[in-house]
Amino acid sequence: MQIFSRHMRKLTTGAAIALALLAAHPAFAVTPADTLVEGFAIDDIITMDPGEAFELSTAEVTSNTYDLLVRLDLNDTSKIVGDLAESWTVSDDGLTYTFKLKQGLKFASGNPITAEDVAFSFERAVKLDKSPAFILTQFGLTGDNVTEKAKAADESTFVFTVDKPYAPSFVLNCLTATVASVVDKKLVLEHVAPVTPSDEYKYDNDFGNGWLKTGYAGSGAFKMREWRANEVVVLERNDNYHGEKAPLARVIYRHMKESSGQRLALEAGDIDVARNLEPGDLDAISKSAELATTAAPKGTVYYISLNQKNPNLAKPEVVEAFKYLVDYDAIGSTLIKGIGEIHQTFLPKGVLGELDEKPYTFDVAKAKELLAKAGLADGFTVTMDTRNTQPVTGIAESFQQTLGQAGVKLEIIPGDGKQTLTKYRARTHDMYIGQWGQDYFDPNSNSETFTINPDNSDEGKNKTLAWRNAWDVPKELSDMSKAALLEKDSAKRADMYKSLQKAVLEKGPFVIIFQQTEVAGYSAKLKGFKLGPSFDTNYVGTVSK
Repeated sequence: MQIFSRHMRKLTTGAAIALALLAAHPAFAVTPADTLVEGFAIDDIITMDPGEAFELSTAEVTSNTYDLLVRLDLNDTSKIVGDLAESWTVSDDGLTYTFKLKQGLKFASGNPITAEDVAFSFERAVKLDKSPAFILTQFGLTGDNVTEKAKAADESTFVFTVDKPYAPSFVLNCLTATVASVVDKKLVLEHVAPVTPSDEYKYDNDFGNGWLKTGYAGSGAFKMREWRANEVVVLERNDNYHGEKAPLARVIYRHMKESSGQRLALEAGDIDVARNLEPGDLDAISKSAELATTAAPKGTVYYISLNQKNPNLAKPEVVEAFKYLVDYDAIGSTLIKGIGEIHQTFLPKGVLGELDEKPYTFDVAKAKELLAKAGLADGFTVTMDTRNTQPVTGIAESFQQTLGQAGVKLEIIPGDGKQTLTKYRARTHDMYIGQWGQDYFDPNSNSETFTINPDNSDEGKNKTLAWRNAWDVPKELSDMSKAALLEKDSAKRADMYKSLQKAVLEKGPFVIIFQQTEVAGYSAKLKGFKLGPSFDTNYVGTVSK
């Protein structure tokens, strides 16, 4: 119980009691009636600042604790609905977006939400210039012009000016990304710290980034009360929320890596939801009368990437050979059964321009032929950074075995999500296995990250997956990806993305393996629990017991 002592001083009595019960009674058979407890692998969380966070688990927390101007329509993912925005218009030239805010909005702090808060949120995200900033800066925003391009016309009117007449659906979908979350300007400014301009901070203050790494300044259905790395995230109901108030008083995400541990905790009543289930545990839960399961296709693809800084991995024949050294059938029938389907292109199913082609099969002879052509007939040794969760570890071990059949020795370097991501983002890996989820529901989210890399130096600012893997993308691919943003004809735009996928499938240093089907096991006592179509649409504000 000692591990919760510091936390209990910070929380309300109800939350402290709930956590104390969970800590003191590992076999406590009933979670508190007003609390949702989820077992979830949250070791990828690095920061809670929506202007900096770029991890899947953080996005789920952020989407439940911060509001946006607009959100994805869960009933029809081709549409956008207002969140803080009551309405919006687009100018005839396609450059100016004007949003009218709903009346009477408040942050969790009690401060009123105004267009000035929206403008400040855009400004701080752009000036912080952290990983997700490119989602906004791609519209021509810079530290020098953002206060003119994203500004409050009056208390309830926010005006956003872009640099080109993009397809409006693309612009609006980008504004559903968590980097566009609206923060409480007054509260954040109270926690701004002076800094010396450096590579991390370009300005003389940190825009509250140091505080928001573990702090909270939002207006969502829940308030983020605490995050302790690799332990717990605690959310509490926000009674100032503008929408329907959450039925439950709090939500607790307990860090649990192992599928079997989550299943046992769910069966014992220690948790209400198990989020990282392997096929065997999912099957066992589905047979229990007291438990239920749910699934949702996700716009998330799992892939292995080859850092082109490594001279062996930079050989085109090696890139192609590795695509023939994945045992797709075995992985599909065992490791991802029920939780994914084999998929080899960068756009997931359900997105405009999806290309469902799977030209690569497990073919050791073909791979050996290609390796010999590359001058590596005797093989070579290479490492792969691997988050120690399933099914990633299982796929890595399968790949290790199949590479070995072609004479390639793979050393797996295990680590938690934060460790592997930090190394990957620094471009110091050989190979990396992980997942990429769309930042917004538009094909550009994946097209950009797989086909755009304007500066391949270590100082490059647009840190896409192509950049992380030092792939100097052919100019014609990047040009086509950029042109697709301006194409108003949906059919033509879709064809452009299909061409891009074929090119990356053939030449890109990415071995894309499968598209995720997210699953969860949960107590049948829960009402309103469901998984959304993306990693940032798993909302808990409607769940009750």
